[in-house]
Amino acid sequence: MGTKTYFSNRVYKNKIAITYVNAITDVLVNFNRAKHFAFDTSTKEKRSCHSKRNKSIHLTVKECFGLDDYYANSAVQEAKAKQKSLQELNKLYKTNKQAQIQAVKTKQKQVKSRLTTVKKMKASFVMGKPTFPKNAKEQKQGERFVVQYRKRTDIYDHPYQFEHSYLEPEIKRFEARLGFLTFKRHKLEQDLQRLQTIIPSVVFGTKRLFQSQYTNDKYMDDRDQWLNECKQARYHTMTISGRKDGASGNFVFHYHPEHRTLHFKTSEGKEIEIPNLHFPYGQEKVKSAIATQNQCKNKKKDGQPIAWSIEDHGDYYIFKCILTEKDKKYRNFSKSDGVIGIDCNVDHFAISNINGKGQLVSSWAQTFDIFGKTSGQITKIIEAEAIQLVNVAERLKKPIAKEKLDTTTSKASNPYGNKKANLRLSMFAYNKMTTAIKARAEKIGIAVFEVNPAYTSQIGKIKYMKRFGISIHEAASMVIARRANGVQRKASTSVACTSTGEDIRCASLDAVEVCNEIVERDTCTCILPIRSF
Repeated sequence: MGTKTYFSNRVYKNKIAITYVNAITDVLVNFNRAKHFAFDTSTKEKRSCHSKRNKSIHLTVKECFGLDDYYANSAVQEAKAKQKSLQELNKLYKTNKQAQIQAVKTKQKQVKSRLTTVKKMKASFVMGKPTFPKNAKEQKQGERFVVQYRKRTDIYDHPYQFEHSYLEPEIKRFEARLGFLTFKRHKLEQDLQRLQTIIPSVVFGTKRLFQSQYTNDKYMDDRDQWLNECKQARYHTMTISGRKDGASGNFVFHYHPEHRTLHFKTSEGKEIEIPNLHFPYGQEKVKSAIATQNQCKNKKKDGQPIAWSIEDHGDYYIFKCILTEKDKKYRNFSKSDGVIGIDCNVDHFAISNINGKGQLVSSWAQTFDIFGKTSGQITKIIEAEAIQLVNVAERLKKPIAKEKLDTTTSKASNPYGNKKANLRLSMFAYNKMTTAIKARAEKIGIAVFEVNPAYTSQIGKIKYMKRFGISIHEAASMVIARRANGVQRKASTSVACTSTGEDIRCASLDAVEVCNEIVERDTCTCILPIRSF
């Protein structure tokens, strides 16, 4: 089971009656105020551990804003969903803070160690017997002292110059660095403590827009403009949940596919009709879902809810139909003919095609460039590559295997690493890649398996990269495919080759020679000796 959202065409406000526009605006404002009230009330009660009301939140919202049961229930549901999402986000923030604290602790340890080393050098100069660690970048060569950097070498002619021009500034620099790290660690620990105790809240309409009234010149000069944009951001959308026992899956919205008209009643009881409403990329799906719901006899048992949403985009409205769809009846889960393995990287997909025995048939890479692109452009680029990738799997009639990664913590756990590596890691849009591949594969009817990513690159580098002449990423994708296909790596065994008499090492299916023959565990019929690994 999955939820699908279908977007309607644009319904321009100048194409419908002005009374309908005013009624929709009123219902959007009233609904969102009810949602904000439900969220704020629940948050205050959690923070104070005390409730001042003697009725349920549903009845309280219903009475305060004059809503019927359907509108009040949807407003309360959205408020609860917002709170739940904040709780999950708070868990993620705590995990990231813990990773950042650990990174600062590690850096503190490195700086302290380096500071101790430099102070020992200083003490040896004070005693008149300069000494240096064996592998330090500071060394004495003849009568001079040298400091070797990656791209330059500094030379000091006598001990006094080296002590006062190099060692003392280094000590001050590391002491200052240690102080900054200590301050940062205390700040992160305070943030973590706050996250562990605080009840999270939210600024409806975005915090950035709220703060811009004091920081943006155009809003400071024209407050009415800020109020209008803030109102648009806070009251521009509404979602009414479906009911499985409703005639059309919803007691508020009723869509007639044959006439392409949408009827719904506002919270104040006004009937609204939206003509010429259709769904460019899902009209048949919406029509089929509504027809099935209308023809369902036992709706409480077999009915399917259909939710509807309205979005106000200024000059026009967008209506969304939210359906609960069953998974495809026929989906390719079979691994008997092999698997397509994917190794996701920041600028390309590394792909391997293996057969049912785990042998490599082919491998290639789909490259793309996302550096310097906006978030929307990156999404479109990745979606295009995902479509091409899944089409290959459909043509080969094989399922897809990929890694199951969690890049959220790793992006925050190494702030003191290489700048270029950190940039590539921050640009790694893994979630977008996963979403695009799964969405396309589900549409086509191809299964996507996720495997443990542990040591895929190392195994691929050691065992397959040189043997098959492929890149390390393609070798990692081969390991992913073999892991999803259930091919077990067996221990290497030393045997004698029947053609040369030489001792070789093989590992059953892991030892495949250029001649494409599979080496057995006890004999070898290859003309060429097998490469050891």
